[in-house]
Amino acid sequence: MVDTAASLLAALAADPQRSFALIARDGAATVELLTGPVADVAHLADIPLTGADGAPQEVLAMVPFRQVVERGFEAHDDGAPLRCLVVDERVVFPADDVLRALPSDEIPLADAGFDIDDERYADIVRTVIRDEIGRGEGANFVIRRDYTADVEADPRVAALTWFRALLEHERGAYWTFAIVTPDHVAVGASPEAHVTATSDGSADGRIVEMNPISGTFRHPAGGATAETLSAFLRDTKETEELFMVVDEELKMMSAVCSDGGRITGPHLKEMSRLTHTEYVLRGRSALDPRDILRETMFAPTVTGSPMQNACAVIRRHEAKPRGYYSGVAALFTPRDGGHDLDAPILIRTAYIEDGRLRVPAGATLVRHSDPYGEVSETHGKAAGVLGAIGAIPRAVTSVAGVDEDAPGAAPARLADDPEIAELLASRNARLARFWLDDQSHHEPAESLAGRRALVVDAEDRFTTMLAHQLRRLGLEVEIALWSDVADAAVDAAEIVVTGPGPGDPLDDANPRVRRLREIVARRLETRAPLLAVCLSHQVLATRLGIAIAPLESPHQGLQLTVDVFGEPAAIGFYNTFTARVQPGVRVLTPSETRCGAVGDVEIAASDAGDVYALRGAGFASVQGHLESILSRDGIRTLERLVAHALA
Repeated sequence: MVDTAASLLAALAADPQRSFALIARDGAATVELLTGPVADVAHLADIPLTGADGAPQEVLAMVPFRQVVERGFEAHDDGAPLRCLVVDERVVFPADDVLRALPSDEIPLADAGFDIDDERYADIVRTVIRDEIGRGEGANFVIRRDYTADVEADPRVAALTWFRALLEHERGAYWTFAIVTPDHVAVGASPEAHVTATSDGSADGRIVEMNPISGTFRHPAGGATAETLSAFLRDTKETEELFMVVDEELKMMSAVCSDGGRITGPHLKEMSRLTHTEYVLRGRSALDPRDILRETMFAPTVTGSPMQNACAVIRRHEAKPRGYYSGVAALFTPRDGGHDLDAPILIRTAYIEDGRLRVPAGATLVRHSDPYGEVSETHGKAAGVLGAIGAIPRAVTSVAGVDEDAPGAAPARLADDPEIAELLASRNARLARFWLDDQSHHEPAESLAGRRALVVDAEDRFTTMLAHQLRRLGLEVEIALWSDVADAAVDAAEIVVTGPGPGDPLDDANPRVRRLREIVARRLETRAPLLAVCLSHQVLATRLGIAIAPLESPHQGLQLTVDVFGEPAAIGFYNTFTARVQPGVRVLTPSETRCGAVGDVEIAASDAGDVYALRGAGFASVQGHLESILSRDGIRTLERLVAHALA
């Protein structure tokens, strides 16, 4: 077996035209070797899951970030191909045999360093917080920079050498891999499964899982301890960062899964230099796995939210295209007449092209990011790969102060520490049970059953979660993009739900805002039932003559307990602007609004006058996101507001 592994790997290293992949999956004691020809295709639908004879075949697809244009989103076009390794041979070796067969000599690097220096990157962080988050363009954005160097070795030999180094020196990776094609090499240890779709033999599709990972604890000198990790777990910024990406991935789950998705966790992802916090989302889908992949491009942990605007922000603030960074390596394996999908995110990955090494690393920027803290985060993420391959000094890989072989030693995994486990579990006390529990037991509201709702998507796919909750309340729901929805459809719906979206509600030049104004006005004029959410709530407020003002500090991913017409509700907020009335005002009469035909308008507001909700004859609105995991009382409040609008 050793000779077989050694001879195969030697032959692959020596032949510059042969393409192959080495994959070591988390928890496995084996390494998979996949070989076969390469085919570049234009679209995900073109990935060749069947051969010329119609038989299913295994394919490993390298999906670049630019493929996000298939969803209608923006991206720099660097021409990185959607590359498919069509597997004609699969061999599985014991990991120890592969380690013995792989080269171990140091790979020389020259002219190494980040393409954007620390001060310049800190300036970019400040700009994104001020000009993007501060102007309501989104809750968080991931901006990356690249560590680069000249590689003074054959790239195929470098790939095999670094694959061995990652196997030896990195831990906790979901996939450790080397993917080698004639003009491109990718070697990495990705901590994160973006999406998997696995057949369980049933007739109603596949089990789909997503694995949002966010919050980055950089291990101190000497290794991580329960004490230092506890401080990280209590950090508000890190906690909210994880909640925001879970919300964003639930949007995707709600789009591809008939049951909307359910979350479990949180868990720890412990690696050599970093520890992350994570959740697992699980649901069922009957979609083709290529369609599942398309609808989930790409992870908010490496892009931001809302996803569509995050892509635009990335294009504005990243001068260079991303290549494969933040894309996926998608393995389609034949099973039960279809294909299973296993797609890790392409992060913590080293690329070699034209003799140049590139290790991209990004930080998630939120409203209270510290610019130099985000600089440090990119160093830490790049170091995970660079340290493993020996480009910088390697990290301590054990728990600080613990001899893991000593009798009575403390747990090697910090997740096993009782205090850490309790801190993790305590996070769920803030979250909506709707997304944590089995939703099949949620009883529809009798008064809403069968009512027809049109949800208008204003470029924030929170609408998919909102639509899922409305269906659970018993309504029949259709989603339409703001630019596609016709007046006839607006008029025909029993209730129209105008959704959230990025941007300034007073921006007269924005066609999306203008269309929301038209839809809101059309429903108000006829007293046809309307529910307006977040941006649309602000648009409704302006229609009623209520002022709009920017918040002193954006409420991006913030949970507040507010009074919603006599009932306290814990709700998640993602807003930069607010409708605002004079403190103490709780009702506007027809003479005080621009729309006297709507009658009295009730206002739920803070003591300072920030408006949380509105309601009147045939309409209701809410500033927060009742569909968010942060809305512990979201489904109850949604039912109340919809019932009022339809009453």
